[in-house]
Amino acid sequence: MDFNLDEELIDVQGLARDIFDGRAATDRVREVEATATRVDDVLWGDLAKTGLLGLALPEEYGGAGLGLDAACVVLEEQGRHVAPVPLWSAVVAALAVARDGSPAQRDALLPGAADGSLRLTLALEEFDGAAPSAPTTTATRAADGWLLNGVKAVVPTPGGADHVLVSATTPDGTGLFLVANTDLAWEQAETTSLDLAGTLTLTDTPAEALGEPGGRALAAALRQSALALAAVQVGVADGAMRLAAAYTSTREQFGRPLGSFQAVQHQLADCWIDVDAMRVTLWQALTDDADAGNGSDNDNGAGRSALVAKWWCDQAGLDVVHRVQHVHGGIGVDVDYPVHRHFLWGKQISSTLGGSSAALADLGALLAVEEVTS
Repeated sequence: MDFNLDEELIDVQGLARDIFDGRAATDRVREVEATATRVDDVLWGDLAKTGLLGLALPEEYGGAGLGLDAACVVLEEQGRHVAPVPLWSAVVAALAVARDGSPAQRDALLPGAADGSLRLTLALEEFDGAAPSAPTTTATRAADGWLLNGVKAVVPTPGGADHVLVSATTPDGTGLFLVANTDLAWEQAETTSLDLAGTLTLTDTPAEALGEPGGRALAAALRQSALALAAVQVGVADGAMRLAAAYTSTREQFGRPLGSFQAVQHQLADCWIDVDAMRVTLWQALTDDADAGNGSDNDNGAGRSALVAKWWCDQAGLDVVHRVQHVHGGIGVDVDYPVHRHFLWGKQISSTLGGSSAALADLGALLAVEEVTS
């Protein structure tokens, strides 16, 4: 299968690269990390003005209608620059509203999500090893909607978000619920990647259901979250590898560039192979996800390939940032050196939504119940 980008996505890639090159240099990232929010509002505004925030959303709501593929092209560029904007969670949440929201929810939320004036985030993880697909947070029917009870962990960048999509369990199955981010009980939690995430305590919190509980909403959101994170991780690993290639080409030891030593060459060759495998499995999964979204009888295939991509990007992405830090030697652990930020991001992504071991276990469970075909 040919996974080369088409002309439209190449244009998207070029525009995104120009913006991140101009707005996410190391000095700028360092400056944003010292702010109270740790979010680059100027970069977010540039992404909005150029239409990159709305690429995936339907045209009738101000988007470009290009789907998750286009968003992942932008997310890869973000990862390559480790640019501090809450992009993946906002994109996946908006896509969930576009896919499963009511007409009123779409009208209220999607135009703002497309132009950047409104931001959504996701509350999909919990403590105590609860699987994202089986949340312990509960939703019970109320006279005018739903009431949520439970605790959500590591909610990405809740500061500045207007609404939160919360996963919860009902008597009819799991679902996604829309909660306005007003007067919520947040506890700030700093992550490995330096994002200011949040712990969210819900006590009879009013919410609206996104679609019907027991339907596809949560499974689709988890699948697309895995793909969005995989796209960021591809960029993180690719950016780290390129930093290592540049460093070992100029840094000398024993009168020779480090890159001329066979051991270093083998390390970076392994990185290149891993990054290529990450990208291939991501685009296979994006193809299957698009088929599932278009009504093809491919939901299981989309889930399977998403887990394959998640495993590769969690495991290989972590391996790449470890190798890159190793070939940099002592300077690689300098917390202010650019490659260290790639390490922090790679580490954080590799454990989000369960990590590689959870992906492998879920893949095994899925394969165990699928009909074997030859």
